[in-house]
Amino acid sequence: MSMTLATTWVRRGVASQFPQKYQVDEAELSRISKLARLQLEDAQQDLQDAQNGNDDDESEDHDSDAGVPTGEGSGNVKSSATDADDLKEYNLDDYDDDPVDDQGEKFSMFGNVGSLAYHAPHERDPYIVLPEGEQDSEDEREELQILSSDNLILAAKVEDEVAQLEVFVYEDEGENLYVHHDIMLPAVPLCVEWINVSVGKGSESRSEGNFVAIGTMNPEIEIWDLDVVDSMYPNAILGQEPEEQPDTEQNEESSSKSKKKSKKKKKKPKANDEYHVDAVLALAANRHHRNLLASASADKTVKLWDLKTGKCAKSYTMHSGKVCALDWHPTESTVLLSGSYDRTVVATDMRAPDAVAPKWIVEADVEKVRWDIHDSNFFYVTTEGGTVHYFDARVVPTSHDRPTKPVWTLQAHDGAVSAFDISPSVPGLLATGSDDKRVKIWNVQDNKPNMVVSRNLDVGRIFATQFAPDSEVAFRLSVAGSKGRLQVWDISTNPHVRKVFAGRVQLPESDGKERLVGASLSDHESDEEDEEAGEEGWEDMDED
Repeated sequence: MSMTLATTWVRRGVASQFPQKYQVDEAELSRISKLARLQLEDAQQDLQDAQNGNDDDESEDHDSDAGVPTGEGSGNVKSSATDADDLKEYNLDDYDDDPVDDQGEKFSMFGNVGSLAYHAPHERDPYIVLPEGEQDSEDEREELQILSSDNLILAAKVEDEVAQLEVFVYEDEGENLYVHHDIMLPAVPLCVEWINVSVGKGSESRSEGNFVAIGTMNPEIEIWDLDVVDSMYPNAILGQEPEEQPDTEQNEESSSKSKKKSKKKKKKPKANDEYHVDAVLALAANRHHRNLLASASADKTVKLWDLKTGKCAKSYTMHSGKVCALDWHPTESTVLLSGSYDRTVVATDMRAPDAVAPKWIVEADVEKVRWDIHDSNFFYVTTEGGTVHYFDARVVPTSHDRPTKPVWTLQAHDGAVSAFDISPSVPGLLATGSDDKRVKIWNVQDNKPNMVVSRNLDVGRIFATQFAPDSEVAFRLSVAGSKGRLQVWDISTNPHVRKVFAGRVQLPESDGKERLVGASLSDHESDEEDEEAGEEGWEDMDED
């Protein structure tokens, strides 16, 4: 099973031309230990308890308290004897003895050592050519190279219960899309956000950055450096639950009891002002105040993080349900739009959280919210019911007992509109993706949305779709979904897209062939899904 749950683009020229290989030294190990809060003492105690079994009185008391019958540890003797019998077949006692051939003579793996030829230090063995370290390093350096004309696409993925972030390189001219490196994650990733400020280790010496923030089913937010390959641990973790500090005056007996209690399952903490206590569903970096990152969680709170300190600067509770969508206002840099499963959308000025914020109501659970970057007086809301709403932020709702009337509403899909984006280069160009496995391109003119093209790109249920951020690749659209596949579709090669937008923007030349660059799925797809994709295919529509 493979699913790509979230994606985001990184614009050209941001990534380091030659990413660094991760280096482990004492300082890094110390940093990791502190960040991960490795409980070495507890681990050593657990190991000692396992080795001792139930021999000592303390272990017997502990077993009795846990409901384990006294004397059950005696079964270890039988188990050890059985293990010893099983190991006999491997003849480990005679492992170091030389084997014997059919004539009863011993032979050794070095038995033909006399026939080996000697080569002087200045000579090269014709059969063994050792690679030169410098050449290897240079070859590896070239393999990791990222050109200034390349984009990165970050894809949060789950495959065979392994969670990871795949860092793709997209070469537009070469029509090439490949995984540059990946990052292992602790839990199922739900959202990703690119950050252009340095965070964590070494941030003092860097004014710019190429980092990614990742929200998962865990309440913590991990931040990784995209210019470092094969990292073992993130540069920073936002929202770790603070450890309980033991009382220094406790005696050994109370300390022992404390350790036993700590091994019991902890109660889930309640929502608070310091850290999230449930899955992180959305992230939004503030492009004006680059040290600020907003997060939305299933714990019904929105939190504002200071990336310089790694601490929560402020926590907000503007919703009564899980908060699943965020977007900063493009010009009013302190206004944050948030959407929730409570079917409301709120525009909050983060400087005045206690002020009454305008609230809009929709007919179904919110999926995505986006300010119109071409006219920031308006914003879009997509819902689980398959609709797209367009609201005027200047018209503040006066009634909260029924859905708010939008400027226009579009029934875009049969399933939830789980993916949505606005072209940053072409006004009126929208893309939607849905549980119905279709991605659709829309043209909005004079407040009238019209579908231009609809297509099943064979990525399964669509979870993410996004336009490239650079004007040179303005018509490239990434699409990913439940099959784990990532596709980049050049929609400018579609004849209906060309017909609709040719009069408004300059389109690149086309040879009339559809251009779709994809990264193949690593596991097998079901025949049923393949047949369904083949049957649906294309559906092109001119605007009326």
